[in-house]
Amino acid sequence: MPTSSLFVKINFKADLPEKAQNARKEMEKTHKTIVALGGGEIKSKTTLKIDEYVASLAYKRAGGRRPAGLFLGTASHDSMPYFNSFRKTYTSVFDIKADVALTVYGEMDLPHIEEKFLKADFLYIGGGDTKFMLDSWKETGLIGLVLDAYDRGVPVAGLSAGAICWFDKMYTDFDIIRGQSNEYKMLDGLGILRGTVCPHYDDRREDFLRAFAAGGFESAVALENNAALVYEDGAPVKTLSSGGRVFSLTRNGEAIEEKELLI
Repeated sequence: MPTSSLFVKINFKADLPEKAQNARKEMEKTHKTIVALGGGEIKSKTTLKIDEYVASLAYKRAGGRRPAGLFLGTASHDSMPYFNSFRKTYTSVFDIKADVALTVYGEMDLPHIEEKFLKADFLYIGGGDTKFMLDSWKETGLIGLVLDAYDRGVPVAGLSAGAICWFDKMYTDFDIIRGQSNEYKMLDGLGILRGTVCPHYDDRREDFLRAFAAGGFESAVALENNAALVYEDGAPVKTLSSGGRVFSLTRNGEAIEEKELLI
């Protein structure tokens, strides 16, 4: 039986306009980047060297135009002083347009906030109550916008809560923040980055080492204040310091090996 002329093999890639093909190639080359900061005070500019690196990522993505940054302060219950500190650094120092996604006190307008995400050349996720942040993101639908931005290659910088939420397991002080306990807790994160993480390691080292030993974990990343670990496509590629250090922890039998990570 002769082959029907209705069945035509189409080369979709070849049939795309040249401009669309080029855009597709650029997307294929785009890395998914997370800059995980262990802590620090953006108001006092203690993380400025790391912020400078984040700003360079935003300028690279903007491709010649003035870049835009979107601040997510959910973990601090949308603290406006926190956003103002972010703006004073990224606008005053690096000339980046600063905007904020407000979701906590009834301002939530998902279509309007989605427009902000689409315009952003990087996200900055601030510190605070990690559990509240993740619960709020899921309740409001913001989680979908955050993950979509990451998948599109929008660089993400996160400090403390904004950093540890990306890992499988996170060592968090949400109960302490709420005045419900004096103990840190190990919680599930988003699972985008593999393994366990501890922020503020210079303050929490002894507590975290005990939790690591008791929890049977095989490995972990520990981030001091004013230090960051950069991930591309889920793999650590660079350490950054504005005075702090990054450590890797591994289990070796009954012993725990702690090593400063320099990449």
